[in-house]
Amino acid sequence: MPETIATLNAVELFRLPPLILHPFSSTEDSSVLVESSRASLALQGLVSTEGASTEDLDRSLLRGRYAELRMLFYVGKDLARWLEQCAEVTRSQPELSARLLTEESFIPLLVVRVPAHVRRKLETWGIVDFTALFRRAIGLHMVFAEPPPVECLGGDFLRRYHRYIDQWFELRMLQMPARCCTEEEFTFDLFASGEYAQMLEQTWQASV
Repeated sequence: MPETIATLNAVELFRLPPLILHPFSSTEDSSVLVESSRASLALQGLVSTEGASTEDLDRSLLRGRYAELRMLFYVGKDLARWLEQCAEVTRSQPELSARLLTEESFIPLLVVRVPAHVRRKLETWGIVDFTALFRRAIGLHMVFAEPPPVECLGGDFLRRYHRYIDQWFELRMLQMPARCCTEEEFTFDLFASGEYAQMLEQTWQASV
């Protein structure tokens, strides 16, 4: 159940559902991404091609871009679930329902007004530019309900996909209501799925 907690300045923070992020890459994905990065540098003339043709390098680049796209999709799926939960929970609270908060109302908590403890946790995970990650994941999930098959995507799109989904995110934010959520009013906790499952297990064991 959601709860409110008092801050030192006596302003109440509303605790939203936890954001749970599932693993979105595998060892195979990591290998593909490394090869794609090397191919990108080679195509720019920054490293040796080691005998690879331009066509081979471009294929490696596109494989990596598609792997990135799939990872962003699954991050977006977790974020979309969380945004939906936040809107549902606040609608059920008498003190918040009158504000008519939508899913878009909570997006700033992920990309602009991120609570400090969430920011620190993401950084300890090595996700420094999480703002771009979340923006693009949200933009991509706005368009695709399932990961698109690679054969349905053009090469030009894959080479520059981040520019397109940045624009999709901006279009989503045009739906932003006048009232958006801030870290002074709302807070939430962030967990990796395995971490959250372990925490639940410990709670269950303690209650036996």
